[in-house]
Amino acid sequence: MTRNDMYGGADCTDDELREHRAMPTLSDLPTPAAPDCRVVELRQYTLYPGRRDALIELFDREFVDAQEAQGINVLGQFRDLDDADRFVWLRGFADMAARGDALAAFYGGRAWAEHRDAANATMADSDDVLLLRPAWRGAALPAQARGAARGDGLLRAQIFHLKEAAGDELLALCRRAACPQARVQAWYVTESALNNFPRLPLREGEPVLVGLAFFDDALAGEGWANELDTLLQPWQRRPAQALRLAPTSRSALQA
Repeated sequence: MTRNDMYGGADCTDDELREHRAMPTLSDLPTPAAPDCRVVELRQYTLYPGRRDALIELFDREFVDAQEAQGINVLGQFRDLDDADRFVWLRGFADMAARGDALAAFYGGRAWAEHRDAANATMADSDDVLLLRPAWRGAALPAQARGAARGDGLLRAQIFHLKEAAGDELLALCRRAACPQARVQAWYVTESALNNFPRLPLREGEPVLVGLAFFDDALAGEGWANELDTLLQPWQRRPAQALRLAPTSRSALQA
C-alpha cells in the first residue's frame, strides 16, 4: 500500500543437516491451512507524527474483513513500542498465485476505493515490505497463536540481514532454537519469487531470516534477542533489526 496507490547451542550435527536436506521443498508441500501460509508479507509503515491511532482505527474497522473476504489472512497488526510513528502488520497467502489474485481483488474493491485516501493520508512511507515464506515445514506461526489476548504481552521480531540466502547450517541451527519464556516461536526466510503485484513495492534482493516470538510480559525476551544476535553474527551482513510489537485490539495474533 504505497501512498499512491537460539538460543544457542553447539554446532549442528551431520544427522540434523541430513534431516534438513531431506525436507521437501516449498513447492512439494500441500497448500497449508491459515495461518501456516506459504507466503507472508511483513509490512512496516512510517506514519506522519501522531497519525498511528487514526490508521489503526481505520485499518481494524475497514480493512481486516475486506481482505479476509478475498482470501488474505490478516495475521496481525501492531504498534511498534519503540517508534510511535511506526505501524507493523503481517498478512499471508496460500501461495504466490493466490497473492496476485487476492491483492488485485482487494485493491480493486470497494473498501480500498472508499478509504484509501484516508489511509494514505497517514503514511509517510509504506514501501518497507519483506516477502517471506516459512523457513521449514512447521516453522510458521501456529493456529493457536491467534485470537487469545494476553494483556500486556508482546511480539518480538528479529530481522537478520544475511550475507546470502539462508542455508542448511543456519536453518538447522534455528530449528534447535528454543526460548523457555516464549509461548510461540516462528521462523521465516525470504521468498525469492518475483513480485506478482508490482503496484505494491517490495524490498527485493535482500536475503533475510526473521524470528518471531510471543511473550506474556512486555519486558521479557531481551535475553532471547541478544543471544540470537550473537549466535547468528557469522551469517549477518549488517546488524539485525529488533522490533517490540504490541498487538492492536483487532489483531488476530495476540501476545
